[in-house]
Amino acid sequence: MRRYTRTGLSFDVRDSGPDNGIPVILLHGFPQTSTCWLKVEPLLHSAGIRTIAPDQRGYSPAARPLQRRRYATTELMDDVLALLDAVGHRSAHLVGHDWGGALAWALAGQHPDRFRSVTVLSTPHPAAMGKALRSGSQAAKSWYMGAFQLPLLPEAAVRNPRFEQTLIRSGLPQTFAQRDARRLRQPHAATGAVNWYRGIAYSRDTPAGRAKLPVTYVWGAQDAFLGRAAAEATADFIDANHRNEYRFVELDAGHWLPETNPDQVAQAVIGRVNEAEGTRRPHRTNPLHPNP
Repeated sequence: MRRYTRTGLSFDVRDSGPDNGIPVILLHGFPQTSTCWLKVEPLLHSAGIRTIAPDQRGYSPAARPLQRRRYATTELMDDVLALLDAVGHRSAHLVGHDWGGALAWALAGQHPDRFRSVTVLSTPHPAAMGKALRSGSQAAKSWYMGAFQLPLLPEAAVRNPRFEQTLIRSGLPQTFAQRDARRLRQPHAATGAVNWYRGIAYSRDTPAGRAKLPVTYVWGAQDAFLGRAAAEATADFIDANHRNEYRFVELDAGHWLPETNPDQVAQAVIGRVNEAEGTRRPHRTNPLHPNP
């Protein structure tokens, strides 16, 4: 599948691996697209996994609404559920990094019936993040989240050629930094990406809740944006019925785990999928929204 549609928006999708493989949805973060998974995907394919990686709302050229409220968590979750319907699976495993990780936490709490397991990279549970923001150093690490609420200036900042160097200094390899920074200069791309932060104000009535699925959380101890306090507090927000299945994996790494640590990311995902899947194979239904 190359694309799917929802409410007039068209989302680009990278669908690869064995056709009858175990389905895993990969959600990218800011300011990435599905290309952040390029090094991870072949490793998952070799383990019998089919990877379905969308360019999410704000990143697909035909899915860049300008209104902030259209980036509320409910809209973002419904985008993923529509993808799951379009690809023809009642359920799948879910992997998310950065903002994709925050969305994965929300889906694990709000729609556990549609997913078999969750692997989150870098991003702590939103409630753990909120707790950490009230004390310690996390507020200083997250200063940009407040700055991104301003009009116009954030777009100018991420479109500036110097933004590429900012990404590189934060640990993102140059090839990916060049590609991501260049994409943000496309029409409405900067606004679409920044609006994930602006959508926070429209998501307060949709808390993630406790994760009601088997979860693996992978965090880099050198992450420049997400500190240890929130990472360690995440365990407190797993539903009691799944707490014994929770895995916390700490890496000696930074924030950009799919690009810099693909082997360890793939190992965590494969382990989580195999543990949750057992001998069960994916149940495929007829696609509800077939696309070319």
